[in-house]
Amino acid sequence: MTTSAICQRATPSLLTALAALAGALPAAPAFAVVSIDYVSIGNAGNAADPLTSYGAVVYAYQIGKYEVTNAQYVEFLNAKGATNSAVIFNGAMAGYGITQSGSSGSYSYSVSSTYANMPVGGTTWFDAARFTNWLGNDQGGGSMETGAYTLNGAMSGVFPANAGAQVYIPSENEWYKAAYYNGATSAYSLYPNGQNSITPADANYYGFGPADVDYGTPGSYGTYGQGGNVWEWNDAVISSAARGKRGGAYGYGSAAFLASSYRYGAVPTQSESNIGFRIASVPEPGLVVLAMFTSGVLVARRKR
Repeated sequence: MTTSAICQRATPSLLTALAALAGALPAAPAFAVVSIDYVSIGNAGNAADPLTSYGAVVYAYQIGKYEVTNAQYVEFLNAKGATNSAVIFNGAMAGYGITQSGSSGSYSYSVSSTYANMPVGGTTWFDAARFTNWLGNDQGGGSMETGAYTLNGAMSGVFPANAGAQVYIPSENEWYKAAYYNGATSAYSLYPNGQNSITPADANYYGFGPADVDYGTPGSYGTYGQGGNVWEWNDAVISSAARGKRGGAYGYGSAAFLASSYRYGAVPTQSESNIGFRIASVPEPGLVVLAMFTSGVLVARRKR
């Protein structure tokens, strides 16, 4: 029986009782919707960078135009961090603007306007994975333990993205292509400003702290901050104990860390104030099929 049929057959007293019951139920917590500003990375099937052998991607995808901000991460914390049992908040995050209030079971989080648009720092690889799970599970009360990554409470170990994941930490090749490849020229640059040289005006690598995520000069696809500001996790498995990071960070004082030739890894539980992340995504399968019919071009689906 449909809902409308039930309502039509209900007596006035029953409707009154249902309304009273609805009023007695606790209201669902209100959270601001986190919206990721993506740029599209086309030129599927590009060759790898001859300098490093990275950057080849056979499918079209999207990647965050900016690093995930403190303000976006705070929404995640307020949705999933009431007990902080998964340690998605830590002291390194507090160093740059995020505040935890209350006690376990009722923790709440906020960020000052000064730091809201700066990249969240202090994130472990597991924090980034849980954020992407939550984002892909419609946010709010959505799970942070399953989705792109099947974590189920894990706090250590190496977890690959599940096949068919649609919101996830970018692979190293995806991150690299977005940072260094120019689809118009089919060539790679040494730095993520689309050039073979870079200055502190292009990227925040000489400063004493993070800058807003839209600081500097964008790369060829329009991403900001893939050089400097904070290191960014990617999905590379560097070793049995390390996941990939790229892009350098504020305060290093050398452009060498921003270069395509600099590959770095860290244990996935590392949580320094200068480590953050950005999000990658592929379209829903139905949108891929629609794009194939619209363009007349067969686009390979991303596979893990």
